[in-house]
Amino acid sequence: MMDPKYNFTNIEKKWQKRWADADLFRVEIDRQKPKYYYLDMFAYPSGDMHMGHVRNYTIGDVICRHKAMQGYNVQHPTGFDAFGLPAEGAAISRGLHPREWTIKCMNNMRSQFKLLGLSFDYSREVITCNPDYYKWTQWIFVKLFEKGLAFRKTSPLNWCPSCQTVLANEQVIQGECERCKSTVVKKSMEQWFFNNTSYAQRLLDDMARLEGKWPEAALALERNWIGRSEGAQIVFRIANPPRGIDPQMPVFTTRPDTVYGVTYMVLAPEHPLVETLAKGTEYEHSVADFVATQQMRTELDRTSEEIEKQGIFTGAYAVNPANDRKIPIWVADYVLMEYGTGAVMAVPAHDTRDYAFAVKYGLPIRTVIRPSDRGEDYDVVQEGRPYIDPGIQMDSGPFDGIPSTEGMARITQYLADKGSGGKTISYRYRDWCISRQRYWGAPIPMIDCPDCGWVPVPVDDLPVLLPDDVKFTGRGGNPIAQSESFVNTTCPKCGGRAKRETDTMDTFVCSSWYYLRYPSARHAEAAWTQEDMDYWMPIDLYIGGIEHAQGHILFSRFITKAFFDMGLLPFDEFATRHFNHGVVTLAKRRMSKRGGHIVSPMEMIAKFGADAVRNYILFIAPSAMPADWNPDGIEGIFRWLSRVYRFYSAHIDKYDPDWHSKGPNGCDDAAIAVRRKLHQTVKKVGDDIERLAFNTAISAMMELTNTLLAYAPAGGESDQPNAWVLCEAMHKFALILSPFAPHLADEVWEAMGNEGVTFFVPWTSYSEELTCEDQIVIPIAVNGKRRDEITVAPDASEETLREMALASDRVKAHLDGKPIKKIIVVPGRMVNIVV
Repeated sequence: MMDPKYNFTNIEKKWQKRWADADLFRVEIDRQKPKYYYLDMFAYPSGDMHMGHVRNYTIGDVICRHKAMQGYNVQHPTGFDAFGLPAEGAAISRGLHPREWTIKCMNNMRSQFKLLGLSFDYSREVITCNPDYYKWTQWIFVKLFEKGLAFRKTSPLNWCPSCQTVLANEQVIQGECERCKSTVVKKSMEQWFFNNTSYAQRLLDDMARLEGKWPEAALALERNWIGRSEGAQIVFRIANPPRGIDPQMPVFTTRPDTVYGVTYMVLAPEHPLVETLAKGTEYEHSVADFVATQQMRTELDRTSEEIEKQGIFTGAYAVNPANDRKIPIWVADYVLMEYGTGAVMAVPAHDTRDYAFAVKYGLPIRTVIRPSDRGEDYDVVQEGRPYIDPGIQMDSGPFDGIPSTEGMARITQYLADKGSGGKTISYRYRDWCISRQRYWGAPIPMIDCPDCGWVPVPVDDLPVLLPDDVKFTGRGGNPIAQSESFVNTTCPKCGGRAKRETDTMDTFVCSSWYYLRYPSARHAEAAWTQEDMDYWMPIDLYIGGIEHAQGHILFSRFITKAFFDMGLLPFDEFATRHFNHGVVTLAKRRMSKRGGHIVSPMEMIAKFGADAVRNYILFIAPSAMPADWNPDGIEGIFRWLSRVYRFYSAHIDKYDPDWHSKGPNGCDDAAIAVRRKLHQTVKKVGDDIERLAFNTAISAMMELTNTLLAYAPAGGESDQPNAWVLCEAMHKFALILSPFAPHLADEVWEAMGNEGVTFFVPWTSYSEELTCEDQIVIPIAVNGKRRDEITVAPDASEETLREMALASDRVKAHLDGKPIKKIIVVPGRMVNIVV
């Protein structure tokens, strides 16, 4: 007998304990089954699970439970992206060690994940701040260093004055630090980089293999971030260069046809030539002041079209290789070191920003392209605006009179023949700066020796452990640099005195390879094993937010390709299929702890149960769309689950475990209708899970519940066949409910006399005959608004649908004699009449 009341608290505690006691979700290699490696992006241990976590992990749990029931050997691991600035900030504010704070947060979130009923294999848990993990992060650094893919250079970098650390471009959002929202400034520093730009073209080319399997929006973001541009490199020459300076100054341009119109050069304030060119001249101090001012401004501010551009003359000149004209070299805010070479040939007649700058500072404007319908007297200055479209070359030496589109190729070749340029490709993508001036990260395993230079720590000496003899004050820079026991060491190459690198790695390094560690998480001798890679990888489905497309995803693809090239991985794309879910909002605003704009999952679980929270977060919107939490909406889901429970509890005594052998012969019309609805729902739920359309799957199960409750009193009173139909429905409904509400499903499954749990029970079948519709309902719309519906055969022709729609009296009333522009017919779906 079942308790007549749906006591979700007792039910969920009971089954969570049983699953844990049985170690139900632990998985090993099993070559008798097809594998399925599902992964959702792991969490940062912020202390409490939020609704974004609930959506992310519930989507994955439904998929994994369904795949297990389909007979797959499912790997569903989890872990924590546990390094990072927030833990260090918490340590400073609370007087704790970052490790202590992080462990406390992880323990809390892990317990919350378990309350949600997630099917994680905790034996494969990955925690990036544990030495047994970051040992291999350091090993990855060493391997990249050995291949020339990790290197050190001085570069203008994003500096957060509040966090006191360098940020990657991907961590700067609209000129602000993604963590603390402080304005990010530029600062020239010597740092460690990964040479991911050498993979830029391959990252682009291989996206063709991902199309149709990865979200197009995510691929578009990646393409935009890599930013491939075809054009020319043109080498200008510095006139009278300072001693010891290379006189060549290359620029990248997509408009080589305008080179004869260059009237000045522009350098980014961060360009290394700026200080050199102005040094010792009357312009030295003014240029230095200008550069200092620009370094305090954001890139967003400097490149805004709405803010007037600023610049200053360096006192130096360059020579245009096309016409040998001498032109001044300026420094301007609108040129960024990150794009091209940090130097720009300014053509004010044919570029909007250059034109505004030239007008402001009284610089020459020389027209070299005219519209095809204008003569040689065409002058941009007289027109009062730049001409930026293709046209006819003029004042361009031997190229006068030809189309500018032809001029691009011919002028590029002309410069190449002179040794002053040639065709080239430029990328927006930049090498990845991985150095961070903070404690709570993986130490960079490098040693600076006065005699040998930078030497990697031998692999056998890894991990380089974080020192404990540090103080967290929030002042004085990186705490690691204070630890003499850490800093002072010996060179592994010559044995002399040396210093350790005190920077730690960007946390993106930790998350760029964690998917490789999960399959080999219990292996201590290597980061991963060949057997695990051959069996489990690549990931079959990877799910997370689209905001990671330009950072984490690109870094992960780079790491995978680099280690494939080293012969250490048998694949070069880490995920076969990728999906981005929408954010969770409240009153249309993204939930935020900072703004107190949140709904607590724990409060909702305590009030309505984990199964209700799981189903509501999936029900309120399609998976790829934002999900707006309605505090009243979850009550509807709770009532539905309560009705499901009451259906079983009211009829459990009628359930016959041997129903399979008795058959449905002699069903009346009502029983046949119920069976049809049941089998259609089984088919739809299975199909919808594959499509990640969980909201419509839940809606179908709600409809089935209504059908069963309406039928059950009558069906339950007779012996055969109506009672048989009720038993079939109870059996199949429990199984399709299992991925969505696993606690409730296992409870009713046990009440029906079954042993074990639903997790490994084969996914229930359906009859193709019963899922075929004799007739379907087609909505009819006028100008997109539903006005009527018609019932037709599933294979009704477009002509039939059109005629029946126009015959509808309701539709005629809305047409009101208006002329019909067109009738849109989607067979089997809808008819829309446009008037």
